[in-house]
Amino acid sequence: MLLTGTHPRTLDDKKRLALPKRVREQLGDIKQLYVTPGADQTLWLYDPQGLEKLAAKLDQTPATDSEARVFRRLFFAQMEAVDIDGQSRILIPERLVQFAGLEHEAVLLGVQDHLELWNAAKWQEYWSQNAPRFDAVAENAFLSR
Repeated sequence: MLLTGTHPRTLDDKKRLALPKRVREQLGDIKQLYVTPGADQTLWLYDPQGLEKLAAKLDQTPATDSEARVFRRLFFAQMEAVDIDGQSRILIPERLVQFAGLEHEAVLLGVQDHLELWNAAKWQEYWSQNAPRFDAVAENAFLSR
């Protein structure tokens, strides 16, 4: 599965997020997502299959790798399973709302194997700072592989 797109969203007063139709189509028929703090003060959302793939990749790191141990502990310990309700909404736990500084306006991004949920103002700032460097970043990303 390939998750793509930029989707402006709003959180309701109960901190529920409606998943857009395009994202639902990309995710397929699932009933649950897994939400965890991510990089850049965002929330990362995984479907069960994506989370299994990530876990398998993390299992390839040696048990002696201290950075991998720290990541696994922090990543999985903070993760919450959230149900997708009949109106295609998920309830974002309050502690994760606080972590990401989410307010009424948010942006949901498809980032290949997961979704990211951003505070809308922070996303706009990130976009403004990084979009002008896209060509250089792209070149470096492909050269380092």
